[in-house]
Amino acid sequence: MFLRTVTQCSRQPLRLALRSISTSASHIITPNSIITKYSAGPITVRYTSEHEYIAQHPDGVAFIGITKYASDALGDATFVELPEVGDEVLKGESIGSVESVKSSSEIYSPVDGEILEINETLTDSPQLINEDPLGEGWLAKIKTDIKIESVEDLLTEEDYAKSLEAEEN
Repeated sequence: MFLRTVTQCSRQPLRLALRSISTSASHIITPNSIITKYSAGPITVRYTSEHEYIAQHPDGVAFIGITKYASDALGDATFVELPEVGDEVLKGESIGSVESVKSSSEIYSPVDGEILEINETLTDSPQLINEDPLGEGWLAKIKTDIKIESVEDLLTEEDYAKSLEAEEN
């Protein structure tokens, strides 16, 4: 039944359907991950145009990582360089890098703050960046006094999804 339905469809609708699948859920924080379990309060999530995310809790603590789109573009992660706990970082400053079989990419802090914790699991298991970038593959936990809703160049979920669609067209 499924095969017959697919063969009767034109290729363009299937391509559009696959495109929407690849972009619609590729930027959602993984439910029941450390990122969502950190606090009971609402989490504010924003994205950068470089495909990083920041998920902030009411106490100002936020998790930083890369989106599924970014991890797919990198390919299989082979090494992750992380910042030092206690580092004071400025918005736009490199906080580490991800190396893969395809390339290496710097990770930039979307806000000013202090690194509270790093995901040490990535040292031995860099593939978590590919398997669950918006959950167990988070990179750093940061404390910031800035409410990320007020940072103008950070994208909402809706705006980030639109930017992905624009990149694919």
